[in-house]
Amino acid sequence: MTRMDRQRNVSGFNPMREEGPPKTPDRPTYVLVHGAWHGSWCWKRVEKSLRDAGQQVFTPTLTGLGERSHLNSAAVNLSTHIADVVNLLRWEDLSDVILCGHSYGGNVITGVADQVPERIRTLVYLDAFVPEDGECLFDLHAPEHAQYMRLQAQMAGDGWNVPPIPAERFNVNLRDAAWVNAQCTSQSIASFEERIRLNRVPHHTHDVTHILATGWDNSPFRVAHERAKAKGWKTRTVTCGHEVMLDLPRELTDLLLEFATLAVPSSQMT
Repeated sequence: MTRMDRQRNVSGFNPMREEGPPKTPDRPTYVLVHGAWHGSWCWKRVEKSLRDAGQQVFTPTLTGLGERSHLNSAAVNLSTHIADVVNLLRWEDLSDVILCGHSYGGNVITGVADQVPERIRTLVYLDAFVPEDGECLFDLHAPEHAQYMRLQAQMAGDGWNVPPIPAERFNVNLRDAAWVNAQCTSQSIASFEERIRLNRVPHHTHDVTHILATGWDNSPFRVAHERAKAKGWKTRTVTCGHEVMLDLPRELTDLLLEFATLAVPSSQMT
């Protein structure tokens, strides 16, 4: 018996075994990026549904948020969060990625797609911002709302930390609203103030969809939806509050699975 055979006989150890569903040609991988003040916790229902459908799924929590809130500091910015996801793709050696960003996560996935376009099959902006080169999140909000967030940081966040916006503002369903308020954590204002810098060199043309949630008032994402239309992206609407992954997890899962069947694998892009 070889050393490798002996290892396989100990507690079923097999160094050649792959975890999760077997890899097949052109099978996409889902990477779901949460929005401001959130964490991977908000994706748990959609993640389970996708896994039940045989898909590989990653739901990274951005630095300083959720279970990584102990890492929050005034130095955490948009570049930090872009690096979180870029490094996930690189160290997990992911390709043919369906990269979905919710809300502030739209800024994050824009930066990720700019840095590692060859790893991405599809971009999904889920009730999310669509920044242009040189814009920050505050540029994409109404001036009075950006000023309110800055004031909150001064009054309740030592000048650098922005407290979460209550779930009721986003018309989160009644069953989940209290849980969302308990789970959300403050976020560094630097992540809202840093301007995104995009590479002007042409790269892969990704399949891109923007999904607008129409069931809440004063949404800043209607502007982003119109921007997506002007870019020639695909657009969809869903009738629910901002937290689509909590309000309509089954419907969102079905959309994400549909996008996988429509997009061209990254290996075939030119």
